[in-house]
Amino acid sequence: MKLKTIILLMMLPVAVMAQDKSYRGDGIDDYLQYAPWAGVVALKVAGVDGASNWKRFVVNAAASYVLMAGTSYTLKHTIHERRPDGTDDRAFPSGHAAVSFAGAHVLHKEYGKVSPWISVGGYAVATFTAIDRVYRHRHKWHDVAAGAAIGIGATELGYWLGDKITGERSRYRVSVSSDGLSLAVQL
Repeated sequence: MKLKTIILLMMLPVAVMAQDKSYRGDGIDDYLQYAPWAGVVALKVAGVDGASNWKRFVVNAAASYVLMAGTSYTLKHTIHERRPDGTDDRAFPSGHAAVSFAGAHVLHKEYGKVSPWISVGGYAVATFTAIDRVYRHRHKWHDVAAGAAIGIGATELGYWLGDKITGERSRYRVSVSSDGLSLAVQL
């Protein structure tokens, strides 16, 4: 009996070290996820001509963020996938990747034609954020890939929906008044 106990105690550190998935804490990725969003707002405030006026930008960006956050939150609380570090079961999809890629895609849609390097910078920060989430054992690769897809998809849908709401670049005009909601279609 003593021999089995000694072997078990000798193997325990090996098993723990082989996993090497200890929680490394959240770090720079907590801040970097918002860098593309801050970049697009900074360029807008600085007066750099983008694809949208302020009204269109605010509505489209807000619609994109709400769709991204709602989708990510719903999936996280529906799919209960355990994080690699074992801290909880909210791994899928990566919210950090979704936020950063949504911001990078907004940055691309607003300023990608001004300079392709603006888009490259936004997507580079988003990619680094996703890689850091995997490195810190907060996510697996499929979690961050899904987060990136949700961020980009939500931005595309947010811009489409936002343009329908504001009437910008659209044949449709939606308005809200005390009488209710009205929809006009330009032929």
